[in-house]
Amino acid sequence: MEYGILSIAIPILTIILAIITKDVIVSLIGGILAGFLVVNNFNIIDSLVDVSTGTINLFTQSWIVKTLLFMLLVGAIIRLLTISKAVDQFVHYISNKSQTIDSPKGAMFLAYFLGVVIFIESSITSLISGTVAKPLCDKHGVSREKLAYISDSTSAPICSLIPLNAWGALLLGLIVTAIDSQVISGNGIELLVASIPYNFYAIFTLIIVMLVILFNINIGDMKVAKPVAYIEITKNNPNANPLPMVLPIILLIVMVIVGLYLTGDGDIFKGSGSSSVFYAVIATLVFIYLYYIPSRLLNHKEYFKAVYSGISSMIRVTLILIFALLIGDVISKLDTASYLANLLHGNIPPHLVALLIFWVASIMAFSTGTSWGTFSIMMPIALSLGTTLDIHLPLVIAAVISGGIFGDHASPISDTTIISSMAAECDHISHVRTQLPYAIIGAILASISFLIAGVML
Repeated sequence: MEYGILSIAIPILTIILAIITKDVIVSLIGGILAGFLVVNNFNIIDSLVDVSTGTINLFTQSWIVKTLLFMLLVGAIIRLLTISKAVDQFVHYISNKSQTIDSPKGAMFLAYFLGVVIFIESSITSLISGTVAKPLCDKHGVSREKLAYISDSTSAPICSLIPLNAWGALLLGLIVTAIDSQVISGNGIELLVASIPYNFYAIFTLIIVMLVILFNINIGDMKVAKPVAYIEITKNNPNANPLPMVLPIILLIVMVIVGLYLTGDGDIFKGSGSSSVFYAVIATLVFIYLYYIPSRLLNHKEYFKAVYSGISSMIRVTLILIFALLIGDVISKLDTASYLANLLHGNIPPHLVALLIFWVASIMAFSTGTSWGTFSIMMPIALSLGTTLDIHLPLVIAAVISGGIFGDHASPISDTTIISSMAAECDHISHVRTQLPYAIIGAILASISFLIAGVML
């Protein structure tokens, strides 16, 4: 059955709801219900039944269950690292050793380096890099606005370029859903890895930040940003040990790679991403228990209390993934891609599609303040459109990711933007104003790159 204009009205409704409500879960549920109403000829009872059975059916697929459990347990790991003071010890350890980088560039490169190497989760990345480098930046006259910019610009971009984290789980889940629905063909991990070189905004952002540090480039309001007077703070933990935070993160990363190798029979690109990340977090949680309890960082009761608290903190993100997978199924039933392809055919050159996807994703992420919500809504549409118009799928995937990161990066209501301001103890609006010119430069360079790639591929 052909649904005509209704097939694109549903994704547009979902995007509008996201912009109006600023709540991705509400907008996804609204889009799902509206989509099933169309599919069921506006029969409300059948539509509600389909929403219920469609959600339940997701849990019959093992890869979805493993991915959801991974996302919940990552929250447990982050909570354990925080409640055990492992993060605090790492902060103090780096601060104690910071004399070796005792200069303005050294202070900024410290924030940059921490932002790049800690890619387990974007919020904790910006939190640690901002907190650790703040005293040294104050000492050498580096403004809090510039520190917040560096912390913010090395959080989401690096998490998307090294997707051995919850970001990778979400993106892989969206891609695999399209494969299972026969919207696209191929291997989910291979497609995600192949998209990394085309993630132009993230790549340009990391390069721009490095150039800003090396050449002290100040644009717009960053020129008038004033440093905070330095106040000497006595290090209260000179014997701080970084290992309680470093070892679990290293184990998590190594176990993901080992899991991909084993499940892929020696080829990590053919391995099971869902199985690898799931068993990696299980191994990490076991390791943390065996390490923290004897070391008296936590006792048995504190450990499990932190696990439960961490899991609860990730429920919202997990719900986003569940409803994102379901709306992908709805869009497939509506055959949105075919309708869009026929609509665009002869009107918009195919080489412009990746660029358009980038900007639509950017506008949505800016308006809603969430890159993950943008991925959830835009990825199914973009993948369907890409395969219908015979566009290089890794380029389409990267356009969604880049757009989501740029919009989120520039948005004043983004969680990473807010956390970066908090970590650097910088006025939030001042951070948004000073960061925006750099973000726009990155977006312009990314737009040119998507245009060139669209012509060449």
